[in-house]
Amino acid sequence: MEQRFEADGRRVAVAFRALQLGDLLVAVPALKALRRALPEHRLLLTTSAWLEPVVRLVDAVDGLVPVAALGEPLPFSPGEVDVVANLHGGGPESAGVVDAVGARLVVRHALAPGEPGPRWVEEQHERARWVRLTGAFGMPGDPDDVGVARPGVASPAPGAAVVHVGAAFPSREWPADRFAAVARALETAGQRVVFSGSAGERDRALEVAQGAGLPEDRVLAGRTDLAGFAALVAEAAVVVTADTGAGHLASAFRTPSVVLFGPVGPERWGPPPGPHIALTHAEVRDGDAFAPGPDPAIAAVTVDEVLAAVDALFADPQLLPGTPPPGRR
Repeated sequence: MEQRFEADGRRVAVAFRALQLGDLLVAVPALKALRRALPEHRLLLTTSAWLEPVVRLVDAVDGLVPVAALGEPLPFSPGEVDVVANLHGGGPESAGVVDAVGARLVVRHALAPGEPGPRWVEEQHERARWVRLTGAFGMPGDPDDVGVARPGVASPAPGAAVVHVGAAFPSREWPADRFAAVARALETAGQRVVFSGSAGERDRALEVAQGAGLPEDRVLAGRTDLAGFAALVAEAAVVVTADTGAGHLASAFRTPSVVLFGPVGPERWGPPPGPHIALTHAEVRDGDAFAPGPDPAIAAVTVDEVLAAVDALFADPQLLPGTPPPGRR
């Protein structure tokens, strides 16, 4: 994928979304809306360079322009960009970044009365937020249209049950001993369980594998690059994860998934309709994303609830043809 704009006779549209993996994937419906509305444009995504293997899977996007930080100007000359869309945020800092491009059309939330675009609404699903924005500029989209192409690399464990042990913040983490109990039950039922995560989450994954009585070679955390991780999720029998990028990848590939939510609920970041089950206990939620430990809403989710959700997924006739074997039945 080309790393920045090169003149090819087409007008250029730019979408700004320099965040993490899950943030990229919830913006896919808005990127598709831009693509449909601007079929003759070259659509470039300005985002974190490390996301390039997944950006390649988003058919709506023609190229990636790496951006290191929010305060960094986008690398375009005046007159180079026809349309720019702020899919990054709704405040003055991200608005300033896209305004500085000098595009003919700036798609962003209004900061003051009288500006084009909708005002920011905090309490809405993140996917709906961005298609509401593009729709306000005549570019409607479907917030559930999250699908991306399947990776062109082989999965390191095709057909495995993937237990993703990490999360971006401690408030989203489910206890390691409960992940271990789930993994042990799935393995006993005939699933081949592997553990995914980042290099920084490898020690936690090793702890979970040991608690499940499974060997170290089942721990893929820190051993797969982003492309391999995407392939792992795409070819999994089921994914069990907290609210993190693994869950959004499962949604993008329609891989059956059980996703556990802590400080922020599924009404804001949950999966679209499909073979996915979101678990949480909203009645005890604290909502502190930066708490030093698990939010009560995820801490209250039990091992039995997760295993029952896996059973429900494998019993669902709506699952994709060829879904690997049943769960604990």
